Amino acid sequence: MSYPSFSQKAARRSGSLAAVADPAVKSEGVRLTARGAATRERIVLAAVELMAVKGVAATTFDEVRVASGTSKSQLYHYFTAKEELVREVVAYQAGVVLERQVQLLRGVSSFAGLRRWRDAVLQRNVLRSGAYGCEIGTLAAELSDTDEEARRALAGHFATWERLLADGFQRMRDNGTLRADADPATLSVAVMAAVQGGYLLAQTAHDAEPMRVALDMALAHVETFQASTTGL
Repeated sequence: MSYPSFSQKAARRSGSLAAVADPAVKSEGVRLTARGAATRERIVLAAVELMAVKGVAATTFDEVRVASGTSKSQLYHYFTAKEELVREVVAYQAGVVLERQVQLLRGVSSFAGLRRWRDAVLQRNVLRSGAYGCEIGTLAAELSDTDEEARRALAGHFATWERLLADGFQRMRDNGTLRADADPATLSVAVMAAVQGGYLLAQTAHDAEPMRVALDMALAHVETFQASTTGL
């Protein structure tokens, strides 16, 4: 199965890649020059960094203006309300996360491949000492009960991530690694719940150990559906 480049899709929304292809590009109904696209992208990236550190609610438009080196008129030219900017932050962070998951999951077809994915997720968490959590998980925790449009967007991004996992489990079932009664969709939800729970507990503890435990228990559950030693 061929997967889209999520990071490129997110970058196009902020205008950067489109500006390379065409000196005058359209974004959110506004025609932008290459300079305008670069300014808009700078605003989005500043908001991404601020909201990752401070949270969405605590980040103000004025802080984004200062961090992006733009004027108030420029900021309001591209984003008339904070909600519009939040949508772009969600899209950008989802693009980063999903692009990374595509690279890690698209070739998984065995328990060995699944363990390599586990190792990569855990290693990244270890390098951050468990801090910061999942980029889109953190946004979901803050926005899901207060911003319905953001919630729907984030639900779609999580569904995409779950499909990447489910595709791997489907390949494992098709090649005989998993039994025929293994349900890829159900397994993907179980593993995703473990990943997000691991991120949250590791962030709270500033220690990656909860992530290791969560991932190992999730993979142990998947292994209960093992059909044979094929693919180990």
